[in-house]
Amino acid sequence: MTLRWNDLLFAHWPVAPQTIAPLIPSGLILDTYDNAAWIGVVPFFMDNVRTRTIGPRRIAIPTTSAFCELNLRTYVHSPISGLSGVYFFSLDAESALAVLGARTLFHLPYFWANMHRTIASDETIHYTSKRLLPEPGVRFDAHYRGLGHPTAADTPGTLEYFLTARYCLFTRYAGRILVGHIHHLPWLLEPAETEIRIDQLPSAHGITLPQRKPLLHFSRRLDVYIWSLEPDKPVR
Repeated sequence: MTLRWNDLLFAHWPVAPQTIAPLIPSGLILDTYDNAAWIGVVPFFMDNVRTRTIGPRRIAIPTTSAFCELNLRTYVHSPISGLSGVYFFSLDAESALAVLGARTLFHLPYFWANMHRTIASDETIHYTSKRLLPEPGVRFDAHYRGLGHPTAADTPGTLEYFLTARYCLFTRYAGRILVGHIHHLPWLLEPAETEIRIDQLPSAHGITLPQRKPLLHFSRRLDVYIWSLEPDKPVR
């Protein structure tokens, strides 16, 4: 599958690892940086979604080729493969068909939501989400924008690299850990500013964020390739 992520806000908070570790499925280990686990809330707009069919041609499926998405995430690694990746607590999307497909094919905790994204003349993005199914009512409302001067998050050991150099996702299904490999260039990150008016995602999934401002980054766009899930296994 190929797709493009646009106008992403990365809002991250450090949290005590012992409060997050019980929420991670067995078979995965929580990653930490500066002795903290990191919780991310990431709103963005997805487009250019294409699925490979027989032969080289890629096709777009109606209502799933462009839509808003919002995820709640943390960072983990596998003791079996040694891979570091993303673990999603939730992914809200405005396309019901995309939600059904992702739950069925990728076994990810997608939720159907009523979502809106508008861009003002100063490039400020107003982004709202209200979950419809399942577990209706969870809301998010924020204004945000990038501040320019992007730099590549390609330096190992930095916090930006820890948060974004994640080239797979993990999920647990039918008693085993599955991994989906992701390919993209290093993120180009800008400093950002935001006003988060409502954010009910963490509490809806048993997470309490600290009473402090989040670490913010913004990325304008990134082309991505995602492969089908496979069982987690040692890397040869």
